[in-house]
Amino acid sequence: MFKKPSRVFHAMAFLLLASPVVSCAQGISTSKPAVAKIVADKVDINTATANQLQTFPSMGAEYAKRIIEGRPYANKGQLVSRGVIPAGTYEQIKDQIIATRPKKEK
Repeated sequence: MFKKPSRVFHAMAFLLLASPVVSCAQGISTSKPAVAKIVADKVDINTATANQLQTFPSMGAEYAKRIIEGRPYANKGQLVSRGVIPAGTYEQIKDQIIATRPKKEK
């Protein structure tokens, strides 16, 4: 009464069933990036917002403002060497921050 399904039928069925899975997986990678660059769970002090900076211990609105106004930083140690934040505050956040150099535009 019924014929045995062909290989073409099986291939078409597989493609139809697998396509939603592939499209969902691809949708994850197309989300917009965060405002600040986050590299290996470190926040980039050259791109972080004031709110992101204020999440660190001992980091209030004034220090966040001073960090933003002093940009760009070649390295994170410049926060102390330039007098932007005290050494004690820097010691608390140094393992959580990074300073990437801005790319030169041609």
